[in-house]
Amino acid sequence: MKGDHAGALDQPEPPERHQGNGTQTLLRGLALLECVAEGIGDVKGIAARLGTPRSTTHRMLNSLVAERYLHHVPYKGYLLGPKLIELGMRALEHRPLVAIARPHIEALAQRTGDTVHLGVMEDAEVFYLDKIPGTRGLEMRSRVGLRMPVASTGIGKGLMLGLPRDQWRRLYDRAAEFSALSPDRPPLAPWPEFERRLANYVERDWSFDLEENEIGIRCVGAPIRDVRGQVVAAISVASAIHYMPDDRMAELGPMVRACADAISKELGWKP
Repeated sequence: MKGDHAGALDQPEPPERHQGNGTQTLLRGLALLECVAEGIGDVKGIAARLGTPRSTTHRMLNSLVAERYLHHVPYKGYLLGPKLIELGMRALEHRPLVAIARPHIEALAQRTGDTVHLGVMEDAEVFYLDKIPGTRGLEMRSRVGLRMPVASTGIGKGLMLGLPRDQWRRLYDRAAEFSALSPDRPPLAPWPEFERRLANYVERDWSFDLEENEIGIRCVGAPIRDVRGQVVAAISVASAIHYMPDDRMAELGPMVRACADAISKELGWKP
């Protein structure tokens, strides 16, 4: 029997059959990883989900553990391994935020005719990473590389939606101090009103800038989340006040949020 088995292995398989078996094995391995990612960590549960014998499932698990794609914890089961974490980080490095977001914010700018911003939070400031000009020929002070107080901008308030409520006042105070430096800068709303508005923005998952950063300019912002569900960036649509009456801002809210959600999904976020 041993000789017959060896002889069978020596016979080349037809290319189509070989390719089909290889593809099936690959797909099973990927499905297994997805099972573990969903929290199914025992051989019995994984085998049931995949519809494979336990012996086959166990061999696949051992192979993935050996290659560091999975990690086995005695009496607890299987977890995602360090190799997947490394690959995930490399994937993010190869697809930086600006590159991922650009087609989405370009489409949003084209659809609305307004300027669209992309930014991240650094300390108490929003740092503008990208800006797509609108088609209305408007000029505003925002530019790539600019830093502005988080609490006075629509995009900054979008970033604040992911923060614990006890951090809001610190950011508000920093923005209020900045506004007080120049008589030309619009003042922020009183703290009780600001807090109430921000709480409403949290419920809707989009935010407004009602000329709090630049006189004559209104914005609608929304947060971008990563694979962990944490807010890592935000976008905003900005235009002159006569293009941004209250009813249009209300219409833009879901549109801006949908764009931010589409970017979030490319970062691995699941609603």
